[in-house]
Amino acid sequence: MTFSTELEAKFARLLASYPPGRQRSAMIPMLMFAQDELGCVSAELVNEVARRIGVTPVQVEEVLTYYSMLHRKPLGKAHVQVCTNISCLLTGGAELWEQACSRLGIGHKEVLPDGSISLEEVECIGACSWAPAIQVNYQFHHFVTPEKLDRLLASLRNENPHAV
Repeated sequence: MTFSTELEAKFARLLASYPPGRQRSAMIPMLMFAQDELGCVSAELVNEVARRIGVTPVQVEEVLTYYSMLHRKPLGKAHVQVCTNISCLLTGGAELWEQACSRLGIGHKEVLPDGSISLEEVECIGACSWAPAIQVNYQFHHFVTPEKLDRLLASLRNENPHAV
């Protein structure tokens, strides 16, 4: 499998940071870095990561099925995660989720036909003190109101995810 020079360098640094026999600890970061470059975790990627860290593909699959931030299908250019765990739920997270579904016309783990936005309901993004919270790719949005969500979604449709 062929990766960019930058990703190969990340893999090399990552694997070198673990002592011999402990390279399997690099599995999750390797999958995340590769997913960022490739768009999703393919069967070919599973086999490649398994080979590089010295485990079986089944062991990589076990990790892949456990972690919700690893995806088998490509995400949108902007991946919107709406938290509906207890803190966010009590401060309007469920309503924001419904609003996002309605505005975008897609549901959980779905992608707009043009590939610009994907949507996911998540249990927790670790922003309970700033609830309700939304994450777009790796950017957090705290104390999200229905108005702020509308502005955020509009900016994402205009390919300007940092406008809000």
